[in-house]
Amino acid sequence: MFKYKCLNPIAKIGLNNFTEQYQAVDNIDDADGVLVRSANMNEMIFSENLLAIARAGAGVNNIPCDRCADEGIVVFNTPGANANGVKEMVIAAMLIASRDIIGGVEWVRANAGDPEIAKLTEKTKKKFAGTEIAGKKLGIIGLGAIGVRVANAARNLGMEVYGYDPYLSVDAAWSLSSDVKHVTNVDDIYSKCDIITIHVPALDNTKGMVNAEAIAKMKKGVIILNLARDILCNETDILSGINSGKIRKYVTDFPNTVTAGHDGCIVIPHLGASTEESEDNCAIKAVIQMKDYLENGNIVNAVNMPRCEMGICTLPRITIIHKNVAGMIGQFTNVMGNAGYNIANMVNKSKGDYAYTMIDVESSISDDLVKECEKIDGVIRVRVVRKDV
Repeated sequence: MFKYKCLNPIAKIGLNNFTEQYQAVDNIDDADGVLVRSANMNEMIFSENLLAIARAGAGVNNIPCDRCADEGIVVFNTPGANANGVKEMVIAAMLIASRDIIGGVEWVRANAGDPEIAKLTEKTKKKFAGTEIAGKKLGIIGLGAIGVRVANAARNLGMEVYGYDPYLSVDAAWSLSSDVKHVTNVDDIYSKCDIITIHVPALDNTKGMVNAEAIAKMKKGVIILNLARDILCNETDILSGINSGKIRKYVTDFPNTVTAGHDGCIVIPHLGASTEESEDNCAIKAVIQMKDYLENGNIVNAVNMPRCEMGICTLPRITIIHKNVAGMIGQFTNVMGNAGYNIANMVNKSKGDYAYTMIDVESSISDDLVKECEKIDGVIRVRVVRKDV
């Protein structure tokens, strides 16, 4: 029986993927797996029982991923599950920034009681007219699941699209419209584009990447969209750009005291991935990935461990999370051989400082074998997925 804890409400359509092998618990210390959306886990102390955390969404800044890796806890996310919802919000953001739709609606609301509102509208509407997005240059920083969808949609809307991503994956490249201009220097995005949208994770090298230096390279009247992470933009520099007239509009999905209510800022209450469909997709993906790890030991879409799969577990299987150092595989096989085990199948993958090894054997796994593996220097966690033949 596996036990799981939900730290946030998780869509029922996702939880329905749990079978009778799974039990929801109230105490996180009893859980083998945790499902989370926005709850802050950074200060939590985890029990030795915890094997996996699945984030129903893409961002994991609310989870101490490095500490989890050191403790042998695999952290999953669900990239792409909410991509369509965010893509649609980006398109909406371009439209409301280019044409002052919100200002126009607010004007109508404020003048709703005026009997001459129809005539007054014809005199006032030019103030809210704005510009079309067709024919404009859109720059996309980050061509992952969301960025690719935005690029393709923008092309269909008649925009000239530039994309920057030094780590463009093969899957993303295949999905990307051939009309998108892939640039290798982000400065080309800054200098050429009328609208710039950011779709990168919050890393040390991306925090505050849109700052005064970047803004200085942009065209006068640029529109900046940030529906990815608030800390990607230095918002004090953004406001300076708005006040100087360099930035026409800044659209963000992350309200705070810096931008909320400020002229030139359109602040959305974090709605990008909050559609019913996105939440359902994220919940389904998070549960399926967690189940595959708990039941088979497979790791897919982990942020702190390598991708490593060996199919459905049909033989006794032992998995080992360990440091990515030389000589580990030899030590594992020596322990197996000395104990009289014949290895039927084995796979090892690494990612940064960590590695993961899966081994199927042809006889039941003893507690002594587990203890011998745990003694190896650099081993973080040994888990028996299936014990007996």
